[in-house]
Amino acid sequence: MPVFSPLCLAALLMLLCMPVHAADKSDVESLKRFSQIMDMVERSYVSETKRADLLNGAIKGMLENLDAHSTYMTPEEYKAMQETTSGEFFGIGVEITQESGAIKVVTPIEDTPAYKAGMKAGDTILSINGKVTMGLSLQDVVTQIRGPKGTDVELTILHQNAKEPQTIKIVRDAIPLHSVKSRRLEEGYYWVRLTRFSEKTTEELQDALNAASKEAAKTGGIKGIVLDLRNNPGGLLDQAVDVSDVFLKSGTIVSIRGRDSASEKFFKASSSRNDVLSQPLVVLVNAGSASASEIVAGALRDQKRAVILGERTFGKGSVQNLIPLSDGSALKLTIARYYTPNGSSIQAEGIVPDIEVPFEVTSEAGQQAFLTVREQDLKKHLENEKNAKGKDASLSKKETEEREKALDQLKQDNQLRIALQVVKKMPRLKEILK
Repeated sequence: MPVFSPLCLAALLMLLCMPVHAADKSDVESLKRFSQIMDMVERSYVSETKRADLLNGAIKGMLENLDAHSTYMTPEEYKAMQETTSGEFFGIGVEITQESGAIKVVTPIEDTPAYKAGMKAGDTILSINGKVTMGLSLQDVVTQIRGPKGTDVELTILHQNAKEPQTIKIVRDAIPLHSVKSRRLEEGYYWVRLTRFSEKTTEELQDALNAASKEAAKTGGIKGIVLDLRNNPGGLLDQAVDVSDVFLKSGTIVSIRGRDSASEKFFKASSSRNDVLSQPLVVLVNAGSASASEIVAGALRDQKRAVILGERTFGKGSVQNLIPLSDGSALKLTIARYYTPNGSSIQAEGIVPDIEVPFEVTSEAGQQAFLTVREQDLKKHLENEKNAKGKDASLSKKETEEREKALDQLKQDNQLRIALQVVKKMPRLKEILK
């Protein structure tokens, strides 16, 4: 007769005391089998193993067998996860997921060591410091990649469509959590990039839009915005809702639906004096745009507020609930799916752009084509009468530097170039389509 551990024995007694309809015979047999196996491991495994470690491993395995995003986090792992949305942490700056046991890169975070080392969305991480990742949990991989600032980690990765893996050494650093960048592309037209959805993303977005509005007020105001969500792995649901709300005055942003259809919950936009409602808007997405990014893109597309341009998004349409436990650990459990305003599920489908434009690696020929010289580019060109009045004869050093940065960015990025062209033509297209 097997010797049951106290914890398993207590659980078994609870099951045996339940009504027959609540505790199926197969449930009792499964629990007995679990207790037998745990006792065998405790007695016969080559190294002595703590019972708490066995139980934690069993819990982790149970959750990770459900789907790619449910997991059990130790107190240390839970603390590390909280830091990624609220504080500073040290690592290489890469968002990962698990597909059929393989560790895949969702996206490298911009301006981080991983980004600078050339890691890309879709890369497979084969090993970390020589240890194969196949068979490791997602949280184990995260723990091994992170480490003190200034230390290095060696990764063997396989780029998409590459024939041979590549080994790279990356020095860990503080991962910046500022999530919004912006730049004037042309007079009145602004690029606003969201790198992730953390606690202050909406606040940072409002600051960027206010600064752009103040700058553009001198020349007639903001004429168009390119909202760049490429390689944005997502983050907090409430921030995705709030960011969408900035560009919408009413209507559904997203709904979530769990096992019980009665639990369906709708998140709606509300009118605010800070809303940006009239300016033409193009949203840039790609395969690295996931989760919260897809919520924003889906809401703005379905409500016909923006044109979506780029490549099909990642397709993470599930909702995870974080459940803290008394010992400082936590469960991350998938509880529902996201649905866009028109009722479409994002899960495994993603957002298909209105205008599909693959990203093209910059070539010298492409640069030359983009840099075609026009009259307005000549140093002493004659100003058009309607533009001459009130226009400064020369740019300040700072303005010149910003203009050069914008030109260089457009030169390197074909998707952004096309997005700018589209956002400039949107008012005219609306007039034509009336």
